Amino acid sequence: MRYTLRQLEIFVAIAQLGSVSRAAEQIAISQSAASTALAELERQFDCQLFDRHGKLLILNALGRSLLSAASSLLSQAQEIEQLLEGKTALGNLKVGATLTIGNYLAILIISEFMQHHAECHIDLQVKNTKHILQQIASYELDLGLIEGSCHHPELVAEPWLDDELAVFCAPGHPLANRAEPHIEDLVAATWILREQGSGTRETFDHAMRHHASALKVRLELEHTEAIKRAVESGLGIGCISRLALRDAVRRGSLVEIKTPMLDLQRQFMFVWHKNRYQTPAMIGFLDYCRSLTGHLKTGDDLLLPATT
Repeated sequence: MRYTLRQLEIFVAIAQLGSVSRAAEQIAISQSAASTALAELERQFDCQLFDRHGKLLILNALGRSLLSAASSLLSQAQEIEQLLEGKTALGNLKVGATLTIGNYLAILIISEFMQHHAECHIDLQVKNTKHILQQIASYELDLGLIEGSCHHPELVAEPWLDDELAVFCAPGHPLANRAEPHIEDLVAATWILREQGSGTRETFDHAMRHHASALKVRLELEHTEAIKRAVESGLGIGCISRLALRDAVRRGSLVEIKTPMLDLQRQFMFVWHKNRYQTPAMIGFLDYCRSLTGHLKTGDDLLLPATT
């Protein structure tokens, strides 16, 4: 073979980070060594993998095809290395979870999973749906647990659990004591919402699509806990997953507003790249999630024992 795994590792890092210097820093080599490795790979096969715009490197069509194959090959190479070292553990797994899942489900599930597979290392990143899908598409993550829709042609989305958003307010808010407010009451209210690009905001915007122009959005925040604190302080009403809201409702610090006129249903989903090599760790984790939650109707029904 006229290429090495090291060349492919450097190429993949540059492709994912869009920068030779950042790729070199991630792999712990010099920038000149990374540049030389990429140049040698392209020279050996008389090809160009990136379009150059100054210092900016953008994958071309050949580069995108190679990224898919190289990422899968590197995953298999790591698996072979573990076998040669006598390791039978599942290995490493990079998981991305959207904020509701990441903060209220994923950490508990991962803790349970790792009690059964102590040698498995899981890198969990918690970001919004848009960001997670971008990272899966560029092979930066093995698996995504998302709460928004996925329309990317190269990604596979598998339904996992049903979820429902809930509109809520502080106990002293005028809507707190309304048995069932009218849609006009909701339109007239001041809102504290998740940011654009999040699955929660996508579901809310679709439910309120006929009234979008009249809504008064006071704050857009990236974290559900921040939204809950803002609503508790009386800044407005909010809309987040019932899963994230349940403890505050039980304590009485927040009150759910009944909204049967709104469709706030959605699904949690598993997402992965269709060309991604599925490692034993990825297969094992997916199977564990399915078996753990297969009997549940919604994510709100999941009760995991406390871990020690």
